[in-house]
Amino acid sequence: MITSTRRVSADKPEVQIAFSLDETSELKDAEDPLPSFPDLEQRLQPVLPCRSLKESIEVYKNHCKMANEFNQVKHEIARLEDRKRELMAELLEDEKVSMEFAQVEEEYRILTEENRNLITVHSQRAQQLETLRVISHKRQGSS
Repeated sequence: MITSTRRVSADKPEVQIAFSLDETSELKDAEDPLPSFPDLEQRLQPVLPCRSLKESIEVYKNHCKMANEFNQVKHEIARLEDRKRELMAELLEDEKVSMEFAQVEEEYRILTEENRNLITVHSQRAQQLETLRVISHKRQGSS
């Protein structure tokens, strides 16, 4: 830490100026704790500001704000990708059920048609049997 004390004029009090070349000591007086961005790539981490430059502090604050927004967007994207995977799995399951349903419908249609045919054949055979009984009765009655 480098300190310099000067009196600008005899009627004014002394002015003391202190600064340090060590970045961490510059930030010890900060009101807010330093934000942490553990999920952020190293190259995207905010660079500590030079406390003596107002512009540097503003850039740092903006960078932190953007890093927070980036982090939120990144988490939202991850959440949406998870939801997308869930929905895709549901869609695949629905498509599978739909295909099974279509197969059951087709099987039902085929069995219904087969049943109609069997009922028709049964009815025809019952008629033929009745006709043969009548003929057989007539033969027995006429002999």
